[in-house]
Amino acid sequence: MLTYLASALPRFTSPAARLLALQCALRTDARGQVRLPAGLLRGMRLQGRQELWQELAQDRWLEMPVLKSAPVTVHLLDATVLDQAPGRSARRRAAHWALHCAPLVPPAVAPPVLRLTALVLAAHLSGHGSHGTDMDVLARLCGHSPHQTGEILDRLVALRTLAAWHRDRETDEVVWQLPMQHARPRPARLRTPSPDR
Repeated sequence: MLTYLASALPRFTSPAARLLALQCALRTDARGQVRLPAGLLRGMRLQGRQELWQELAQDRWLEMPVLKSAPVTVHLLDATVLDQAPGRSARRRAAHWALHCAPLVPPAVAPPVLRLTALVLAAHLSGHGSHGTDMDVLARLCGHSPHQTGEILDRLVALRTLAAWHRDRETDEVVWQLPMQHARPRPARLRTPSPDR
């Protein structure tokens, strides 16, 4: 779905509008209708952000909804979104996961640019310690230039959402590491005093 949105939306689409578009695309029904509860929009810190809806409407990706009603009902104009695999129930689970993309969860107050980048990174996680993808792919999915993406990755490290990242200039691959999971504290060993003490 992230790849679809990277091609369906202009590159200059804001990160907040991309997050909103992602939720719409993942929650749409077979007719291209989406109902977004006010609580979901509040939780995403997107409620009342009329400029985001206008941005997506100007791109002719959706019809401008009536924002005074709750839930907000939206009609998506891009028929390609309906052809995206997997099916609707799997997309709804993905919509929930996109809100809580563990283990890469930035702070709740993080701006949309950081939340979107963390989501894209989480979608590229593999089963081992370090994870990576091509810088151009990462930048395109996030809607940024490679330079901007590097700065955003630095901010995610500063927030401890990532432990570290590195860009290989020869292959243009970006590799990142997750913070160490807090190991369970080991029980303290009781030392038995020696008999001569």
